[in-house]
Amino acid sequence: MKKIIVASENPIKLQATLAAFQRMFPEEQFAVEGISVKSDVSDQPTSDNETYQGAANRVENAHSATPDADFWVGLEGGIEIKNSEMESFAWMVVRGPHNLVGKGRTATFFLPPRVAELINEGKELGEADDIVFGKTNSKQANGAVGLLTGDVIVRAGYYTEAVILALIPFKNTSLYTSPQL
Repeated sequence: MKKIIVASENPIKLQATLAAFQRMFPEEQFAVEGISVKSDVSDQPTSDNETYQGAANRVENAHSATPDADFWVGLEGGIEIKNSEMESFAWMVVRGPHNLVGKGRTATFFLPPRVAELINEGKELGEADDIVFGKTNSKQANGAVGLLTGDVIVRAGYYTEAVILALIPFKNTSLYTSPQL
């Protein structure tokens, strides 16, 4: 059984990670464990680069905290202003054997103006969603994407697809590693 450390204790992120690994490697068995580690970026990353860096930092911090695993996964949600509107997305970074790293990003969607206003006032996306939609802890449920699509797209599925993209190098190792001399 392969051990996966997810750099989060959010059940949605754990579920998405396990689902992605099971879909990409159905012949393998996996155990997923979540740990809380710092992203070393803002609580609400506000650019594509900062969001990616947060996911990468989480992977490295999880690896440092729990080096005895097979894979480490960082998932980081972020926002960015594009043409005066606020878009939302997330980066996934996976580190595996021989320090091979895979990266994937979710699709992007745009947030309603009221949610964007609350974020601009200093709230995180999950907190802004809770205020606008009258929910509690929506980020550990279906998140903004679920709220805005009426659960046509749920956060776990949205994240699963991006983790699958981050697993491409592990499915195709010969294409992503240099030959050993």
